[in-house]
Amino acid sequence: MLKLRNPFFFAPIKTGYGTGDGTVTERHIAFYRIRSADVGAVIPEPFYLHRGLRELPTQMGIDSDDKLPGLRRLVEAVHAEGALAVAHLNHPGRMANPKIPGNFFVSSTDKACENGGAAPERLDRKGMDEVVSLFAGAARRAEAAGFDAIELQLGHGYLLAQFLSPAVNDRTDEYGGPFENRARFPLEVFRAVRDAVGLPVIVRVSGSEMTPGGIEIAETVRLAAMLRDEGAEAVHVSAGTVCSTPPWFFQHMFIPKGKTWEMADRIAAEAGVRVIRVGRINTAEDVRSLMEKAPNDYIAVGRALVADPRFVAKAAGLLDEPYRPCLACAEGCLGGVKGGKGLQCLVNPQVGRDETPIAPAPVKRRYAVVGGGLAGMEAARVLRLRGHEVDLFEKDELGGQFLLAPLTPNKRPLAKLVPWYAGEMERLGVNVVRKEAKPDDLAGYDGVVLATGSRPKVPPIPGLKDYYGAEILLEENLPSGQNVLIIGGGLIGVDVATALIPRGNRITIVKRSTDFGEDMEAIAKALSLKMMRESGAVFSDRTHIRRIEGRTVYAEREGKEIVFEDVDVIVVSTGLESYRPLVDELEHRVPLYVIGDAREVGNAQDAIADAWLTCRNI
Repeated sequence: MLKLRNPFFFAPIKTGYGTGDGTVTERHIAFYRIRSADVGAVIPEPFYLHRGLRELPTQMGIDSDDKLPGLRRLVEAVHAEGALAVAHLNHPGRMANPKIPGNFFVSSTDKACENGGAAPERLDRKGMDEVVSLFAGAARRAEAAGFDAIELQLGHGYLLAQFLSPAVNDRTDEYGGPFENRARFPLEVFRAVRDAVGLPVIVRVSGSEMTPGGIEIAETVRLAAMLRDEGAEAVHVSAGTVCSTPPWFFQHMFIPKGKTWEMADRIAAEAGVRVIRVGRINTAEDVRSLMEKAPNDYIAVGRALVADPRFVAKAAGLLDEPYRPCLACAEGCLGGVKGGKGLQCLVNPQVGRDETPIAPAPVKRRYAVVGGGLAGMEAARVLRLRGHEVDLFEKDELGGQFLLAPLTPNKRPLAKLVPWYAGEMERLGVNVVRKEAKPDDLAGYDGVVLATGSRPKVPPIPGLKDYYGAEILLEENLPSGQNVLIIGGGLIGVDVATALIPRGNRITIVKRSTDFGEDMEAIAKALSLKMMRESGAVFSDRTHIRRIEGRTVYAEREGKEIVFEDVDVIVVSTGLESYRPLVDELEHRVPLYVIGDAREVGNAQDAIADAWLTCRNI
């Protein structure tokens, strides 16, 4: 029986902080220690059961006894903050990473995931026994390392879900066909783990795989009842599958919030089992409503605790500070891991650098920050936390170009970030000067941080006169029922298209290369392009605009002229260039630090991280 100080779990999230040998690193220790301060239990990232079953080259392992010293240190760090530690055991089956040398692939089937991956070997009885042995051995090591409980992964499209799912399991033996047969092997694994250790066992499931023919809630209720009868401590209710419905797996901002909570409600009511609710629990309102609705169940918080390690205490009213908002954007937490840099966060540049917190400045100075976008506000925030006096010059509204980001469909959660930063300016005592900074205004400061951002590039197209940039997203500029030509198919071009489509506009988007949305986060890109295709948007790649005459646009594609007629609105989104006023006037008069897009054009995460890294050291 778990005895937690409160009902909150830190949900398992892949970090990618390893060095390739599967052992625990200092980055792991620092990351989990700081996030153990307020929760009842911490579930670290999934541990691999065999070196040939890795999802990431840098994943932590629990496959051999040489991992035990590091795992004990990890458990001790969690315990030192008052939380329990739960070992999450998962076998990916056919979802093992095909890019990792030495990986092997097994499943209930011999068919690869429909979205790509390696073709697996269909498990026979000998192979199934080997899987059971891997789970039981890993459970015994978890107990030896001091973990307080085990969590088994039976969802998200991994091996045990590959047996459960009627969309995947095509067997004709006693492990295929009816639900009781498909549940047989997962229950064998559960029993083996339960009998191998004296620890409580939690089971993670997908309430629904959210894919045609996949696991649905009615069968998950039946599975939960079986697990209850077998002695499961709780059922952790998520959704989706990493194979076919990753937006649900990652609880991305493009999907509706609360579906997993509804599934958990039904499982708790009909199966009579204690549940763990999870899935985009990232506001104080979410926390309060779930605590009031189900005071005897558990709540798992994932990415909100990445964005703000003290989110639970702040959201529950135990710590009187505003929490840094999780945007559910997956930019850093998914993009960083997939990119090989390890878990990061768009809004929190300290993620992955938890062992090096901001330190007070040895000498307090007076700084001016020029530009009130994300980089400028992060710079002002860090400088104030270090003890410096800060004046932030911004002639317009705080937030800069990021104010446009939430104006596209499905990106409304991004609107939480600028108000949080503006609140931090007030809370920390940053003096916001509402004017355009001139050289004389900046005399007398000990240093100036230039965060003036970037400006759109405008291609030299003959006849290009009347056009919009990203400012077309403002309500007063949005057209309806028009023929719109978007020149440039990167993030801004695709976002503009998705904002204009619901208003009945007909979209043509042109790009010199072939990869539309190439600079977008993967899930947002896939769903945005899908929306565009389904609306009938015209994609014209390898296209060069040559001239514009009235409502006719002449272009070239692979040496042939193409013509776009009856164009009502032109949007130009062909990139940005750094905007660095004042550099010539200031660089020899005062210590000058150029940050964010003003230094090098990037995305919001780049700008915030650059500000943090620069200002923690000046």
